[in-house]
Amino acid sequence: MNMYSKIKEIFEQNKDEENAVKMAAYMRNLFLFYGLAAPKRKSVYKDFLKAEKKRKIIDWDFLDKCYEDEYREFQYIVIDYLAAMQNFLTYDDVTHIKKYIKSKQWWDTIDGLDRIVGNIAFTDNRINDLMLEWSADNDFWIRRIAIDHQLCRKDKTNTELLEKILINNFGSSEFFINKAIGWSLRDYSKTNPEWVRNFLNIYKNKMDKLSIREASKYL
Repeated sequence: MNMYSKIKEIFEQNKDEENAVKMAAYMRNLFLFYGLAAPKRKSVYKDFLKAEKKRKIIDWDFLDKCYEDEYREFQYIVIDYLAAMQNFLTYDDVTHIKKYIKSKQWWDTIDGLDRIVGNIAFTDNRINDLMLEWSADNDFWIRRIAIDHQLCRKDKTNTELLEKILINNFGSSEFFINKAIGWSLRDYSKTNPEWVRNFLNIYKNKMDKLSIREASKYL
């Protein structure tokens, strides 16, 4: 039995119907759930991920099967797998990851994949130009990836790139974009509040109130 089938069998055996209903409702009933809490879910494939890290080869066939699965927990496996294998991801892998970004779209997977793509910039700065390109994409989920791809970078944040990406998304009426703008600024304000204050002073008349409120949370 392959790893995908093994995991699926364990998930089926441990399905929590009551929790599955709650988890689905939280995601606006867009997806089916087994109802597995994150620690229990991750314990199923913890040893598998350890073995994959030693192997240092990304199993895209396994990931594709997981992403195609109708149950949302399998998309979470893909995110956990890619996060574990971050050091082995290259710029060329973004094409494959983008297929996941474009499929079964909702904030949970988008926000799980944003830094996975973004962190590739530490070994290949072509990501910077790509994120600038994505920041003007027709798909607002792609734009959200670009906006938040530098989250938690602290003093390694490329502020020039961040500013350009945010400017590209001013004037949007999309909640998930305006929230992301505020979120990226709020996160960076923990490292450089002065930069964020200055940004807000310059651009506040062009920004949505939600973005300003989120950005100002720690100022």
